Amino acid sequence: MRRLTLRQFRVFEAVARHLSFSRAAEELHLTQPAVSMQVRGIEVILGMPLTEQLGKKIFLTEAGREVLYASQAITARLDDLQHNLAQLRGIESGLLNLAVTSTVNAVATDILVRFRDRHPKVSIHLDVSNRAAVLDQLVGNRIDLAIMGQVPDGLVLEATRFMDNPLVAIAPPGHPLARRQRISVQELAAESFLVREAGSGTRGAMERFFAARGLEIRSSMEMSSNEAIKHAVQAGLGLGILSLQTLEMELALKRLAVLKVEGFPIMRHWYIVHRADKRLSPAAQAFKSFMLNTA
Repeated sequence: MRRLTLRQFRVFEAVARHLSFSRAAEELHLTQPAVSMQVRGIEVILGMPLTEQLGKKIFLTEAGREVLYASQAITARLDDLQHNLAQLRGIESGLLNLAVTSTVNAVATDILVRFRDRHPKVSIHLDVSNRAAVLDQLVGNRIDLAIMGQVPDGLVLEATRFMDNPLVAIAPPGHPLARRQRISVQELAAESFLVREAGSGTRGAMERFFAARGLEIRSSMEMSSNEAIKHAVQAGLGLGILSLQTLEMELALKRLAVLKVEGFPIMRHWYIVHRADKRLSPAAQAFKSFMLNTA
């Protein structure tokens, strides 16, 4: 019986993750026919289909899900092997795969600059995404470390808190509430808000805060970045709730004002996170220690 190859596993894992042959081909820098041929090769060896197409969408068959689980386990073990070998070489030529949520990007980038000065030969790959995407990379073992806010229950992760992250309500300086010394949560909830997309940790914290008080926020617009929200608030399109750590320049230039609302700031925290079963490479362990000491 012919054996499946590592290349076939990696190709199928990408197809199953994206549920798209074209997107998998783009990620792997292959042509779509080459990706299809690799998947077809697995199906020939196993004697059963791994995917099925309904309309324009691709779904995994039961056999496809089994192959996906095996692919993830195999690639995770190989990634761990690479990290372990890197440990034998030391961190001078190591690789650090890091993902951060967009809100903490400025803090993480500042620390990365100082870490790079200390370890100039370490190769760093940084991905900036929302919370849901960062979690997906953690679960898929595609990164060494993540920096994020709320860490979910139910996943076997090791999370270490390293910094407070206060969320504040912001408005244009000329907004009537900006002149108030005391604003109730009910008054704030009556305003229209610019919010982050679904899956954002900041948006989740906002919704939990108001829901705990029996209130709902009115969303006038959904945006995919903190920068977009800051510009929209300045333009008078609504209020926002963002991390105080992302507002230094706007507050210094008096482009935005922090509102004095009862119960604010909403206190969250930043965590550095990795899979509990992951053996960190020297580069990843060095960065984790550096971040905890620096922060």
